[in-house]
Amino acid sequence: MSPDRFAALWRSLLPIGRAGRDGGYVRHSWAAADLECREWFAEEALDRNLTVDTDGNGNLFAWWGDPTAADAVVTGSHLDSVPHGGAYDGPLGVVSGLLAIDELRERGVTPRRPIGLVVFTEEEGARFGVACLGSRLLTGAMDPARARKLTDRDGVSLAEAMARADADPDRLGPDPARLGRIGAFVELHIEQGRALVDLDAPVGVASAIWPHGRWRMDFTGEANHAGTTRMTDRRDPMVTFAAAVLAANEEARRQDAHATVGRVEATPNATNAIASTVAAWLDARAADEATLESLVDAVRRRADERAAHDGTGFALTPESESPTVEFDTALRDRIAARLGQAPVLPTGAGHDAGVLAAHVPTAMLFVRNPTGVSHAPAEYASDADCALGVNALADTLEELAC
Repeated sequence: MSPDRFAALWRSLLPIGRAGRDGGYVRHSWAAADLECREWFAEEALDRNLTVDTDGNGNLFAWWGDPTAADAVVTGSHLDSVPHGGAYDGPLGVVSGLLAIDELRERGVTPRRPIGLVVFTEEEGARFGVACLGSRLLTGAMDPARARKLTDRDGVSLAEAMARADADPDRLGPDPARLGRIGAFVELHIEQGRALVDLDAPVGVASAIWPHGRWRMDFTGEANHAGTTRMTDRRDPMVTFAAAVLAANEEARRQDAHATVGRVEATPNATNAIASTVAAWLDARAADEATLESLVDAVRRRADERAAHDGTGFALTPESESPTVEFDTALRDRIAARLGQAPVLPTGAGHDAGVLAAHVPTAMLFVRNPTGVSHAPAEYASDADCALGVNALADTLEELAC
């Protein structure tokens, strides 16, 4: 696969969902840009004479071979984005899957196992708050009744959003028959870091995903006037919130973990008013589950102590938690060997592959990201490295399906 060949297909997807002067993307699941991306995928799949179908959760599949046959080799990723995210996180795996099928056909390969390509819905959790929602629903890790009630920032529920897109929310839920037909899953993704840059390698293989999760933090106080309320009389939840953010940063550094507060909502959100409530979301990750638990407990304890000092209230509620994922060792080693002993490295980012790993042999490939930036417009991979990623994925599919 040549870089020019990769670039031609890649650039056909790039304009969809690009928003604002920063060049970032807003592709939220079941919204207009996401639906346009899904239409793009279906058209590209049908142009390749692939069989296209959708499960009850909105996960979109394309098949080379019998979609009802067992022991399929499936690849793919997602097309939704974080707000003003980069172009590569998710879409690179989808585009590479289409091109890997092209490459295998040009090699004259006839797979003995069906090859599938999937676009998972709501992987980022940017609209409805639960990451990897499509794969969680498919595997039974998410209660469909709870999923239907999830709402976005405008109060639109997942059920309402699906209905507006002519999808039936009553079909949400596990699909054991479909899941049982998958014999192996391999996801290609841009690296979210700089390990491959330091290793001078264009492609790597994942070993594991760090345990991680999202917790909602609610701070309550007393609304009042910014100009007339004495500092000693204030019950300001924003002060407690600020202390909690600093505590999360300090504890993460102390425990060699990661903690991020990237979203906050204040009420009434007025410049000249003391807030009555602050809601914020903590994203925490660590190399092992004991460290992650210790990190979150420390943030909770320090925020409780600060709230008692400030005369405010504090509550921490888990929204999603994912344990350590160790990818299938035999599959990982087989792929690394096929790729000429490609480097093997862990990741702190969550993926649909991590959800599927509890059910089917699963592996991941990473393509070098020279900026090291992800979830932002500066996320990047060269056309040359992406073409090498396509070839690596094609080699992997040939190794497993032929």
